Amino acid sequence: MAEKKIILQGGGEHARVVLDALLSDKSEVLALFDPKYNGHLFGIPQLGKYDPGFETDALVIVAIGNNKIRKEVAAKTKHNFARLIHSTAIVSPFAEIGNGSMVLHGVIIQAQTRIGNHVIVNTGARVDHDCLIDNYVHLAPGCVLCGTVQVGEGTLVGAGSTVLPGIKIGSWSVIGAGSVVTKNIPDGVVVAGNPAKILNCINE
Repeated sequence: MAEKKIILQGGGEHARVVLDALLSDKSEVLALFDPKYNGHLFGIPQLGKYDPGFETDALVIVAIGNNKIRKEVAAKTKHNFARLIHSTAIVSPFAEIGNGSMVLHGVIIQAQTRIGNHVIVNTGARVDHDCLIDNYVHLAPGCVLCGTVQVGEGTLVGAGSTVLPGIKIGSWSVIGAGSVVTKNIPDGVVVAGNPAKILNCINE
């Protein structure tokens, strides 16, 4: 469940998942802001472009799946941020979850793991003990991070992938769906396969 009154930034596919999670946990969602959308989503008003003067005591979740865009939008948001931890998630009381992060349906996060700000821990992801997940990471559905894994800022760990114990993954990299990561991964690369191998570099 999220804290207090909630506003979502974003109105696309990921926002639908986040909104569904909030509503299923009886959170009070006031509105969604996204310049591409007007009308209603699941009965909640979509009000177009973000208004920093709207319900200034409410908290925001940036419900955007793209890590780079989520970072850009969060930097421009004037409201304070909420966390979402869905009621079906199992989160150790000895784990830390950062501001703006989204822990969705069926997630497990074990003791002494630290999740940064504006991280997506998506449906059914597993994060074992003593992991360090930096800001703006997306742990996609069904991925498994074994103990003491580190993931750098903005990296996408693809659906159904497995990261072996003690592995360090750099910033702004992409781990392809279904990969098995057996060695450290540098910044700014795309990897895939079993074992995961570098396919190309990401040019910013």
